Amino acid sequence: MSACTDDRFLDGRVTVRQTADGFRSGLDAVMLAAAVPSGDDGDVLEFGAGAGVAALCLAARVSPYKVTGIEIDAALAELANANAQTNGVGTRVRFVAADALHLPQDLRREFTHVFSNPPFHGVEGIAAPDAGRRRALQDEGRLRDWLKTGAKRTVSGGTFTVIIRADRLGEALAALPATGLVVFPLWPRAGEPAKRVVLQLRKGSGTPLTVLPGLVLHGTDGRFTPEADAVLRDGASLALR
Repeated sequence: MSACTDDRFLDGRVTVRQTADGFRSGLDAVMLAAAVPSGDDGDVLEFGAGAGVAALCLAARVSPYKVTGIEIDAALAELANANAQTNGVGTRVRFVAADALHLPQDLRREFTHVFSNPPFHGVEGIAAPDAGRRRALQDEGRLRDWLKTGAKRTVSGGTFTVIIRADRLGEALAALPATGLVVFPLWPRAGEPAKRVVLQLRKGSGTPLTVLPGLVLHGTDGRFTPEADAVLRDGASLALR
């Protein structure tokens, strides 16, 4: 594995070692973790866990949860497990080297919550030179498969949460049920188009599609807004329901 850096999240409550040259998690992973509903307990599954940033941020916010992260890169899965140990949650957060679209038999079941930061790009764009980064960024036109697999692994009444590019929202809505969906835009600044959206499915819900006001990330001074800072530093949740 290439050289690594130690990165801090949630105002230092989570420390994650990430590869310096491969795909690196940041704001999107923290926002995704903040969108997963909290509860007294839960059996949680993550697709495409990388070095474990989102799963570890979720574990820091919701202490009863047991989280299994799926990561196709075996070296990254090993790194993520080491990160779980470093953060003192190795007994309830584990990472498995596997293909999210072809899960091992023991994980072909339903979970209370499923969440994912799937590859952002389809077949368009220039492929990243680093193989791991390329795999993390480009889905080869399989976003629909990621979404359908995530929904399938979610228990009735549970949630499936993803963060995606805003311009791929149409693809996502076409792949998921017509009801039980909430769309939460992340606005770079007030008045600017959203670049990311958080999409959450409450499986089995008959409620109509809801588009929420979302969250403005930066003020006119370029700093994070107090609302965004509360999520990124204080570990506040995103109110999707």
